[in-house]
Amino acid sequence: MSTRTPPTLIVAPDPGDAALTRAVTGLDGTGAPVELRVVEERPLTIYLNSREIVTAMTIGDHPRWLGLGFLVNQGMVRASDEVTGIAFDAETEAVVIRTATETDHEAKLARATRTSGCAVGTVFGDMMEGLDGLTLPPTPLCVSDLRALSAAIARTPSLYLEAGAIHGTCLCLGPDPIAYFEDVGRHNAVDKLAGWMRATGTDPADKTLYTTGRLTSEMVIKCALMGIPSLVSRSGFTAWGVEIARQVGLTVIGRMKGERFVCLSGEDRVEWDA
Repeated sequence: MSTRTPPTLIVAPDPGDAALTRAVTGLDGTGAPVELRVVEERPLTIYLNSREIVTAMTIGDHPRWLGLGFLVNQGMVRASDEVTGIAFDAETEAVVIRTATETDHEAKLARATRTSGCAVGTVFGDMMEGLDGLTLPPTPLCVSDLRALSAAIARTPSLYLEAGAIHGTCLCLGPDPIAYFEDVGRHNAVDKLAGWMRATGTDPADKTLYTTGRLTSEMVIKCALMGIPSLVSRSGFTAWGVEIARQVGLTVIGRMKGERFVCLSGEDRVEWDA
């Protein structure tokens, strides 16, 4: 196994941020006093122009990217929409994303449904329509890179290691993690990443999305619509998630622990070089 040092993450978790956790006292299994850090939850209300869209429970970091990414992943802000401003007000715990022209978000809100995601798990009926005709790039995914990624992510300081009760999402290039986000809901973490990618103009074509969450239909749809050709998780699959991944040609790998994993879709991209 390579001993090379991976590049520094462009965005990394900050387990030392005191605003993200709180000390709580209790009793352990023997009845002895114990103190531990627990993850904070706070509301974030997302506005699109003058319209209130949703209030999400989040740990509170990266509110601008979370707000933008949520709207992008729900199809409410499209690639053709010009984002003219993103403003966050800490006192009201609200983020406002402004576009140059009005969007068609009213129709989308009318078709909103609640799904299996934790924290923010909203998915709109026309998200599936966005998959029609979608072609993902044929970027190869090397098994040796997967093993290096698994080790690198496990060594990354994170809120999960500090306090648990949290999901992580990481954008990766080859064997290297490059941007890592965490939140109480796996969809919040993915939305932060999507917002960061939109704001920075990051190309998804040669990237892999790693998540600690389940590979559900929503997670598969979001990854495909973000244009990322490979989705990897240490967790398991749902049947509909696998079915959609096969329909759109997304490489999906789950149950990844150490050198073990299972690939249930997009095997043609996998290079068995290890």
